[in-house]
Amino acid sequence: MENIKIPKSLIFISVIVVIFLWFGSSLYQKVPAGYVAVATLFGEVQADPYEEGLHIPVNPFYEWYFYDVRQKSHLEEANVPSQDQLQTKIQVSVQFRLEKDSAPMILKETGQAQDVLRVHIVPKLRSLLREQGKAIKRAEDFFLEKTQQNMQTSLLEGLRDYLGTKGVNVGAVLIRDISLPPFIIRAIESKKEREQEVEKQKAELKRFKTEQQQKVALAKAESEAAKEQAAKMMVLADAQAYEIEKINTAIGNNPNYVKLQALEALKAISKDPASKIYFMNGDSPSPLPLLNIGN
Repeated sequence: MENIKIPKSLIFISVIVVIFLWFGSSLYQKVPAGYVAVATLFGEVQADPYEEGLHIPVNPFYEWYFYDVRQKSHLEEANVPSQDQLQTKIQVSVQFRLEKDSAPMILKETGQAQDVLRVHIVPKLRSLLREQGKAIKRAEDFFLEKTQQNMQTSLLEGLRDYLGTKGVNVGAVLIRDISLPPFIIRAIESKKEREQEVEKQKAELKRFKTEQQQKVALAKAESEAAKEQAAKMMVLADAQAYEIEKINTAIGNNPNYVKLQALEALKAISKDPASKIYFMNGDSPSPLPLLNIGN
């Protein structure tokens, strides 16, 4: 059998095709939206990150690491002791994102994105929370608005100072929930109930005082009215007494009035069938009826 000779050009083309098929998918890299990619070559981190989009060509020997640089929120819960040695459970959320340009440094010094949270954010946040608790005298003071505002400001500044050099940008720190020890909660509720009862008693006392003031004002008005009525009656009585006095004086000075009264009396007696015989003393200057009580 004769040997078949394959042209060298065909062999070369075949080798090129095999190499292309083998490394073809490694000659480009697609980075999703909101991500950056960091490449390593034989363990060495490349200094420049690859932003979102399609990158052609790239070294087929690169190993790729992807970092989500979109805004994230982490919720952390920790027991924070105050000066009274009581443990208060505080829930805090941290809004942060990874810096694009810092992705190679993060890979080299920390690791993957989840390592940033585990190594840097959570431990520092817990440490700052405990530090904040040292300045709080009583556990219930955590409920004060001023205390919460100061805590949020201090936590934000502390995290920014620490994480800024780690390639992490902190946007906000928010206190989500505060849970005091159960017996403290019961004490606070009891205190509120007592305060509400005191306020209720104050309102009742105020209402009673108002009613009493109204009664006093009414009694005073009635007393003034009675005094005014009494004064009017006294004036009327004085007028009547004065009138009677004037009449009596006039009568006393008029003898005809006495005669008239005598005649009226005689007239009344004469109407009685059992009346006796009366005689008039005609010689008297003021004749009066005289009763003869003899036979």
